Amino acid sequence: MFEDIKPHLVELRKRIGLSVVAVLIMFAVTFSFHNEILSWVTQPLNDALASASTLTKKASLGMVTTHQVGGAFFVALKVSFFAAFLGALPYILLQLWLFIAPGLYANEKKMIIPFIVGGSVMFAVGVLFAYYVVTPLGFKFLITFGSFLYTPMINIEDYVGFFTKIMIGFGIAFELPVVAYLLGVLGMITDRTLIDFFKYAVVLIFILAAILTPPDVLSQLLMAIPLIILYGLSILIVKMVNPEIKEEKSNNSMPVKVDNES
Repeated sequence: MFEDIKPHLVELRKRIGLSVVAVLIMFAVTFSFHNEILSWVTQPLNDALASASTLTKKASLGMVTTHQVGGAFFVALKVSFFAAFLGALPYILLQLWLFIAPGLYANEKKMIIPFIVGGSVMFAVGVLFAYYVVTPLGFKFLITFGSFLYTPMINIEDYVGFFTKIMIGFGIAFELPVVAYLLGVLGMITDRTLIDFFKYAVVLIFILAAILTPPDVLSQLLMAIPLIILYGLSILIVKMVNPEIKEEKSNNSMPVKVDNES
């Protein structure tokens, strides 16, 4: 059995290795701009602090600190790696496709462009939605809450980890239509499959939102509602590429009356 899967493991190792090399190359580029990237990452936090300062009528509210000797250096590494991952994502998706493509039919291999382009675009849309919609509202609520009694002292290491978790979480979540399209073309799901699973999907979406977003209802709704809409979009996409075929009852199956009278 191991001999059968060994070639696949070798191929998988090759694809993962190439993906890692791509991320490292991008990291060498993004680290040169870590100050600009860090400014972009911390902008929602700074805006939330400024807004909270206005609401509480304080000259300044809170500050961003580091609790480690090399905190600034490790933060630069984290934000550079995050940017490198985003930059290398199309190539990573290409390697994923090249790994699964040998097992596909010729017509299924034509999905490479929708998979790579669609996957990259939807991940970027998820990240931008989280950056421009979710984090400003979520951070403003969390910082303002209790700020009349306490002064926030925000650890930059914790903030960057929290920020990247939200961005990647939304990016992955917004891949739902792409995954549904792929599974639909492969014939693994139909529109009826997604419709029947809808009530369970709603529960799973809210659980996912509670895990990936800040601990407030507003942020959770800002993730759950778009995901439910994307789930509905996924149903329409699968209906176009692999609709459920309803079996029609044949008229020949009607019972025949037998006359026993002689």
